[in-house]
Amino acid sequence: MVNLPNLLTIGRILLIPLLVIFLMDGRTEAAWLVFVAAAATDALDGLIARLWNQKTTLGAYIDPIADKLLLGTSYVTLAVLHRLPGWLAVIVLSRDLVILIGVGLLLLFDKPLEIRPSLDSKLTTLLQILTVCYVLGRDHLPALQPLALPLILATAASTVVSGFHYLAIGMRIFENGRGGD
Repeated sequence: MVNLPNLLTIGRILLIPLLVIFLMDGRTEAAWLVFVAAAATDALDGLIARLWNQKTTLGAYIDPIADKLLLGTSYVTLAVLHRLPGWLAVIVLSRDLVILIGVGLLLLFDKPLEIRPSLDSKLTTLLQILTVCYVLGRDHLPALQPLALPLILATAASTVVSGFHYLAIGMRIFENGRGGD
């Protein structure tokens, strides 16, 4: 069912090409605005779905896909443009790839699957979003420059921990049919 939260998620996906175009053209302010708008739809769609009881199966699948597309595309583009370390983009993409392969395998082997982000995954997404916001806005906020390395390292560490957490959950589901957090 397509409802307001799902439309917001679809809107987030549709903003991704505009974000890339602005980044490639060096229009970082415009890219920052597009990224912030896209990231805001992530918080807003979940809030609306919970408050108005509009959770759907479609939303449960497309929301994490939209997040992965937005963040993965942002990290790759920023790494290619040398605005973020390439190794960080590799970590972000590797985690998402492991999660997607894991979900695919669970579905392929008809294992019970409930798509629900863990707390460490939510923290990882927040740190990834803050890192992109920082990178796009750092030219206008030089006082925040000392935060660059700690933010990048925290994002990398959180991404790795979250990836291993999902890997452990997936292995438990394969072994006994339940993930348990």
